Amino acid sequence: MTVTASGTPPVEPYDVAVVGAGVVGCAIARRLAQHPGLRVALVEARDDVGQGTSKANTAILHTGFDAVPGSLEARLVREGARELAGYAAESGIPVERVGALLVAWDEEQLAALPRLAEKARRNEYHDTDVLGPADLYAREPHLGPGALGALHVPGESIICPWTTTLAYATQAVRAGVDLHLDSPVTHAGHADGVHWLGTPRGPVRARRLVNAAGLHADTLDRHLGHEDFTVTPRRGQLVVHDKFARALVRHILLPVPTALGKGVLVAPTVYGNVLLGPTAEDLDDKHDTGSTAEGLSRLRAQGRRILPALLDEEVTAVYAGLRAATEHDDYRITAHPDQGYVTVGGIRSTGLTASLAIAEHVTGLLAGTGLDLGPRRPLEPVRMPNLGEAFPRPHQRPDLVAADPEYGTLVCHCERVSRGEIRDALAGPVPPRSLDGLRRRTRAGAGRCQGFYCGAAVRSLFEEAQR
Repeated sequence: MTVTASGTPPVEPYDVAVVGAGVVGCAIARRLAQHPGLRVALVEARDDVGQGTSKANTAILHTGFDAVPGSLEARLVREGARELAGYAAESGIPVERVGALLVAWDEEQLAALPRLAEKARRNEYHDTDVLGPADLYAREPHLGPGALGALHVPGESIICPWTTTLAYATQAVRAGVDLHLDSPVTHAGHADGVHWLGTPRGPVRARRLVNAAGLHADTLDRHLGHEDFTVTPRRGQLVVHDKFARALVRHILLPVPTALGKGVLVAPTVYGNVLLGPTAEDLDDKHDTGSTAEGLSRLRAQGRRILPALLDEEVTAVYAGLRAATEHDDYRITAHPDQGYVTVGGIRSTGLTASLAIAEHVTGLLAGTGLDLGPRRPLEPVRMPNLGEAFPRPHQRPDLVAADPEYGTLVCHCERVSRGEIRDALAGPVPPRSLDGLRRRTRAGAGRCQGFYCGAAVRSLFEEAQR
């Protein structure tokens, strides 16, 4: 087991290198770790897992009701949703099955609802209902005026994306996967049956390669002689409203989808906040995660129509994420057996839901390239700290506090994070290497004061652990 910032590889090539430690790459590494005979490297450009699209999304566990019927994405989202729901329950990842409402605001959108229900049935989801306005407003009394109806999708859920990625990475590392952080792949080649990845920390060599590089998957693909797709970063800006807004919304409120995606939604989060967003802006810069006055103004205008009272609530934070959009409607998951190479591209916003199914599919493709997987073993179960607002936090558990008073000593009062939780995160198998990483593991500093009150104390604990 290795978590390394040096990227120093062993003399012998790895059996498999997975490039990209987002939720999909971590899921693939975890799946490969179930074969104890394989030596696996997980190579990540940044200083932590889940630093790209995986940390900045709408955190929805999809049913796949509106995927393109018959597509690979539809199948993997459908299978992955079932798998992830079970995995989350076993691992302590917070999930709330709040359901979704696709709200129709005009006659054209209203007419589309039965077609969306039929599409859901073709995707093997049979629990939708078309609601009239009276039923809709009974379910969502704070909805803006003028809605004509909605499609109810009761299976849509909200989930913690940070904990999901970390859970996969934790199991992978515990099972022997080498995690190479701060190791962006600057160039790559393949010769004599071995892939060679150049990184600032040194080369990584492997007999099989999985490209799960997200926004940069097309760049790595071209290094290896392929031009199957082009990634266009699609920026989604979001507004996070304070927990006092949570009483305003009971479901995920979705617009009728367009070609650019699911559109601007209002949704609760497992942390007790309310999200408004995202925008859908196609950009040239794969690093442009800045929020803009224009984008936020546009979100507020749409939010005012969807849930007018939301605009009176305090904003806790704004952020933006980039999705790996391509010119294709489906995932771009392709095996190149002659190179021992599998591309996992164009995953976009459903990758969280589909992650476990994608990992299974990719493992099968690797076997098809001639990789001898060897016997499969179950991994040691992992139990993650539950960051969900709807579940008991450590300071609310008298038994835990009695056994270890550190769980009763709050450091971040906005999010009610204890010294014990911070201590555990800093000592974990995949420890944070920044305050942002610590925030994703504990919620410390993510509340309404954004660390103004607890920032010095949290930093002190973090720096003490680095010594």
